[in-house]
Amino acid sequence: MSDLRDPAPYDALLLLSFGGPEGPDDVVPFLANVTRGRGIPEERLKEVGKHYFLFGGVSPINAQNRALLDALRKDFAEHGLDLPVYWGNRNWAPFLTDTLREMTEAGHRRIAVLATSAYASYSGCRQYRENLAESLAVLEAEGLPVPRVDKLRHYFNHPGFVTPMVDGVLASLADLPEDVRAGAHLAFTTHSIPTSAADTSGPVDAHGDGGAYVAEHLDVARLIVDAVREETGVEYPWRLVYQSRSGAPHIPWLEPDICDHLEALHADGVPAVVMAPIGFVSDHMEVLYDLDTEATAKAAELGLPVRRSATVGADPRFAAAVRELVLERAATERGQGGRRCALGALGALGPAHDLCPVSCCPARALKPAAAGADSPYA
Repeated sequence: MSDLRDPAPYDALLLLSFGGPEGPDDVVPFLANVTRGRGIPEERLKEVGKHYFLFGGVSPINAQNRALLDALRKDFAEHGLDLPVYWGNRNWAPFLTDTLREMTEAGHRRIAVLATSAYASYSGCRQYRENLAESLAVLEAEGLPVPRVDKLRHYFNHPGFVTPMVDGVLASLADLPEDVRAGAHLAFTTHSIPTSAADTSGPVDAHGDGGAYVAEHLDVARLIVDAVREETGVEYPWRLVYQSRSGAPHIPWLEPDICDHLEALHADGVPAVVMAPIGFVSDHMEVLYDLDTEATAKAAELGLPVRRSATVGADPRFAAAVRELVLERAATERGQGGRRCALGALGALGPAHDLCPVSCCPARALKPAAAGADSPYA
């Protein structure tokens, strides 16, 4: 697939992300966007946003998306892929609707969409698709041509996503003191979500205990463990754990929490831990605060040596993976689906679906969603 250069029918790529504040005055309005419709008072938003204020009110996610944009444009240019790349956010500038309006006014009519979420879940996939539908409805109401948007498949098991994380874990293990390295445990972390959302994540045939969300993370964790063993000769004990819970206490969320897990490992005499945030594309606030600040402070309190491995970020291998995903989907849309990348997926689960089926990661409330089998904008 590396010698293909034709992105048709796509005429642009949209990098779709969560967004984040870029100064203290942005924090509360940003959180108001994130929690819109839940009736959360401003004082509560200020409390929720305290971790942003610790970092000057600036989330690192926007700078990281700019770096990824640069990496994508560089990779595309070096490989002769003539496809402009735009960026839009769900919750902060540049807002998705504004970016889609700009793209439409520039003449783009068939847009591939890369979401900065690699796994199946409501918040990691369908909610992005709902936001796309909302923005397309605005353009339609404004009398603008409504472009066709196709969300690229989940890339959790793409080599360009997995391999940089393997390197990050290896580097973190090498950085541990030699006397504790061999006994270290690996804690693979991702965002906790309600168990009900996890159980219904992915297509209907993947629903069940943990759904596709947990299964996909476990598959990636096993891939990394196997690669680390092949490199080091050591089978490191590991577990998938969770972080960044934000829901009401009475609603069950995925557990254990990373800080609770560190306490349990310390009580069992584990000498060191590598925290690997496999659920996140970049070192945004959930990584910077929940792992580098809170979890690291908990480990220091316990006297437990920890290292936190790097996320993929703007790694050139990830940029190359995005190019492959675009060309793969373009070939499929041209009726050449058999030309999928031979290395398009690792592990036991295989490449994810291109088109989200009906009842995939069902919504909390019935809302239109673009880029799926039930899309009103096919």
